[in-house]
Amino acid sequence: MNTAPASSAAAGEPRWLTDEEQRVWRAYVDATTLLEDHLDRQLQRDAGMPHVYYGLLVKLAEAPRRRLRMTELAKDAKITRSRLSHAVARLEKNGWVRREDCPSDKRGQFAVLTDEGTEVLRRHAPGHVNAVRQAVFDRLTPEQQKSLGEIMGIIAEGLQPSEAGADLPWLR
Repeated sequence: MNTAPASSAAAGEPRWLTDEEQRVWRAYVDATTLLEDHLDRQLQRDAGMPHVYYGLLVKLAEAPRRRLRMTELAKDAKITRSRLSHAVARLEKNGWVRREDCPSDKRGQFAVLTDEGTEVLRRHAPGHVNAVRQAVFDRLTPEQQKSLGEIMGIIAEGLQPSEAGADLPWLR
């Protein structure tokens, strides 16, 4: 709740959001929550997997030799290593991914997209792209699309500190 203008906050008090900032913030939260739910429901219905699993398959498909170290995949997907391990176990059970030991690091593993996983992506990518297009891009002008990309890039960059010891999901 906005109890004081941002410029008049006393030392030690929060910089409350202005009414306009509050409107923008709530619109952002509503839109991202609804979008993630929309995409998750579409993929569950059409492909039998949650959106996060689809994203993992895409990242592996785009990787050289369709394989990534598990730590790198967690970083790319912006999820905890524990959540990634659970997701990869489910994807393995479906035959879409397999794990391989890393020859240069006894503790490291690779996640590898299987031919069956590649086929699942090939079959379901058109429906997913259509859902993304209808939910986002068809609603925006080219200028709005460009602005959205720039804004999200700025926010993402600010939330990914590069210093050692940063509290990031893929380090947990």
